Amino acid sequence: MLAWERFKLRRAAAEYAAHGWPVQPGSFLVGRRAGRHSLERRFDCGEPGCRTAACHPAPLPPATAADVVAGYWRVHPYTVLLPTGRAFDVLEVPATLGRAALLGDGFVAARGPVAVAPGDRWMFLVLPGHGVLPELAQQAGVVLHGQGSWVPAPPSPQLGGRVRWELPPEAHGWRPAEPYAVQAIMLDAIGAGPSFSSRQRATWRAAA
Repeated sequence: MLAWERFKLRRAAAEYAAHGWPVQPGSFLVGRRAGRHSLERRFDCGEPGCRTAACHPAPLPPATAADVVAGYWRVHPYTVLLPTGRAFDVLEVPATLGRAALLGDGFVAARGPVAVAPGDRWMFLVLPGHGVLPELAQQAGVVLHGQGSWVPAPPSPQLGGRVRWELPPEAHGWRPAEPYAVQAIMLDAIGAGPSFSSRQRATWRAAA
């Protein structure tokens, strides 16, 4: 079972790297069932004396080289982490905003890879280097992962379940979404959207 888990994660990491996405090994779940309804589980990065129990990077650098990535997963079933601020940023939002952006109003350019983490946190991979619209920044639970941050990637296990793709990267050619188009759709759905000109909307459609 452990070998199959490691193989599955290594295969996913290799696929991301093959498309130019840097990947980094993250700590992996260890522990045992402590009782009928609870688990004594934590994340282990392999670093002696590390006290961080939540998911965190292992002491290995990000890579895109196939041989390096494959070597990382030869022993441990590391969590697959995607560093942000390089190939893409990640806009992480609650499920209500996430579902709204997928339903949207037809902006093709707003579509890009979308992952969902346990706890119903939706993660939109968007073009890097952009901010969050003020109206969206005021909403609870909105986080922009940029330079120096990371997110766990499917099919990595987390406490409470696995990260999964809601909209897989291949659905739109492994391209990140246009960040402000995604945000505008979210805001429109909750009635808090700024006004965007027809020229802006046409530009988003043309970028698809």
